[in-house]
Amino acid sequence: MDEVKTVVSRDGTPIAYARYGAGAGDGPAVVLVSGVRGTGAGELPLARLLARSCPVFVYDRRGHGGSGEAGPYAVEREFEDLAAVLAAAGPGAAVHGSGAGGSLALAAAAAGVPVAAVSVFEPPCEALGSLPEVHARVLVVDGGASPAPVRRAARELSALLPRARHRTLTGQTHEVAPHVLAPVLAEFVAEVADSADLV
Repeated sequence: MDEVKTVVSRDGTPIAYARYGAGAGDGPAVVLVSGVRGTGAGELPLARLLARSCPVFVYDRRGHGGSGEAGPYAVEREFEDLAAVLAAAGPGAAVHGSGAGGSLALAAAAAGVPVAAVSVFEPPCEALGSLPEVHARVLVVDGGASPAPVRRAARELSALLPRARHRTLTGQTHEVAPHVLAPVLAEFVAEVADSADLV
């Protein structure tokens, strides 16, 4: 892991992040968006596994961990925070979020934050708005042992998005095992990078 660094969001708020996989390939990075806990600490098991194949950026969401501004703010500020981390990650970076982190990743992409691809694991779909505006490639993942309504929502979400596909991880629940999710996510990111190279 590199040391913890900060980027400055559009409104001047410092956003803390760490980079994993300094020795990983030269391919595009993945930015992990944390869920309701808001800190990147919960993403570390997945980050360490993904870092074997690509650079991974993990950040503390606004008002959590090492990032500033804890007061009330518009969700658009979080889009700007993600955009600042993506700029640090470099061109072609993808985004992944589980749960609420997935909702934020999709909403940011719909708002025009430049992402090469978005991967989500069981985002709460009721929090999502104008998703047909997401033009990036999207992978929607659910757990085969998750409740039927959650799995149905994941399938419906992938059908709604113009460039999405759906995948179910057999035997997984909402607490997905990082060692099961990591290779699926790495394969998706590599596939998106390969297709971009061909354009």
